[in-house]
Formats: sequence, structure tokens, C-alpha cells
Amino acid sequence: MSKLKIAIQKSGRLHEDSLQILKDAGIYIDNGRDQLKAEAQNFPLEVFYLRNGDIPQYLNDGVVDIAIIGENVLIEDGRNLKIIERLGFSNCRVSLAIPKEENYESISYFQGKRIATSYPNTVSTFLKSKNIKAELHTISGSVEIAPNIGLADAICDIVSSGSTLFKNNLKEVECLLKSEAVLTVSPKINATANTIFDKLQFRIQSVLKGRRSRYILLNAPNSRLQEIFTILPGIKSPTVLPLAEKEWSSVHSVIEKNEFWEIIEALKNAGAEGILVCPIEKMVN
Repeated sequence: MSKLKIAIQKSGRLHEDSLQILKDAGIYIDNGRDQLKAEAQNFPLEVFYLRNGDIPQYLNDGVVDIAIIGENVLIEDGRNLKIIERLGFSNCRVSLAIPKEENYESISYFQGKRIATSYPNTVSTFLKSKNIKAELHTISGSVEIAPNIGLADAICDIVSSGSTLFKNNLKEVECLLKSEAVLTVSPKINATANTIFDKLQFRIQSVLKGRRSRYILLNAPNSRLQEIFTILPGIKSPTVLPLAEKEWSSVHSVIEKNEFWEIIEALKNAGAEGILVCPIEKMVN
């Protein structure tokens, strides 16, 4: 039986969240310790555990059909692989950082400086757009220590919380790009694998919609329902059920997670009471 081949990061920031989104999509992986390849129990899917930087090559060669990978890696690789879905986890920035004690006023600071980085293509493109010439030192790991050992004047690396920069006496001064985990596809994917991928994508989209949404229930006087309807976007329109108490109704709807607090305040001001907000496991349109 044909299987869809997916690459995910062998270890690191994306690994656990990549497996989790597959699990949330109802796909269970026989994941033995230190395996480089595993199969799903209940879906025609084969998982390849690869180094993050190797995944674009595997996609372009058609060894794997799809992958979950950091957007920053795709941009650095420069192969123009197509992003199919933004997955909303492993958010980070690719940023330039300098020693804390240095005074920074503008990008001209980097003129003639030595910059250590794991993202030479991204840095070169950014500096070229700013007409800045600098000396790049490509390092595969532990970029943050480069200024402390005299190898470089600055670094460019991924930043999440900024704690690693802080521990190495560095400060972030320029953000080159923002990144998150994305789902991408091989240009050599065949028709059979693509059919399986359509089914997987549908499941992942349902999981993502659930993660981004909240189910809301509230009670309101009938005289205020029209005002409340203008606040609640709903999927098509809110569901309204009469309560035992006369002239009152229960209203059910879905709201965007990111708009939660603003909507709740507006609903309270419109007379809503007993507001209950629940997470949504999956949402299928």
C-alpha cells in the first residue's frame, strides 16, 4: 500500500509539537527510541526523523513528500519550497544581536563588522538590502559564544524568549524575519501521495481551526439579543435557545482565541451573563 512520506525534525524545538499535531489529527506513530523512520498505525503515513537543515534537500530530491519545518530554514535554504499551512507553533525570530555594553543607534553599526551566524544567506540578503558590507562567519552551532571568544563582533541567530542572549551578555537589536513551523510539500510529490496528503491536510486544518477558536455560551435578555449578535461573529450565525426564565435566551457561538478578552468585555456591556468559554478540540467546516 502506498504511503505518504513526511519529514519532521529529529530533535529540537519542532520535534514534540510536530508529533503532537499528528496525534491531534488522529494519527498514531509507532515511535521506537532512536528510530530514523517510523510508520503510523492507522493512516498511510511514514515518518522520517531528519536534521532540520537536511529536510529541504530531501523534499527537493523527492525522498519525502511533505515536511514540518521551521519557516526560517526554508528562507535560508532559498529553494522556494511552497508553504501549504502555517502551524502556529515554534514561533521565533531571526535577529541580529550585539554585546550589551555596545551602543546601538542604527543598522550602520554593522558596517565592516564580523557577524557569526547559522543563517548566512538570510543575513547577506538583509545586509545587502540595507547597503551594509560585513564579514560573515558561518557557524553550525553555539553562535552566541562567538563575541565572547573574539570570533565575531555580533551574531545572527534564532531568538525565542531571549534568555540565551541574556545569558551570553548579548542584546537583540534587529529582527530580520519572524518564523513559525510550517507544512511544506515536495515539488516531486506523485498523484497517489498527493491524494493522501489532501486527507492529512484536511485533518490538520480542522485541528488548527480548533486551536485558534473558542466555543462560547452565555445567557442574555431577549431585548439585548440583536446587540449581542453584532458582537458575536459565529460560524454562520449564533445558536439561540430559549431559557426557562421568560424573556431570556442561551446563546452559543464560536469566537477567535486572539479576540477573546475584547469580545467578553463587549458582551458584558451588552447585558450577557453566565458567560462560559470552552476550548475546541477540532473544528470541521
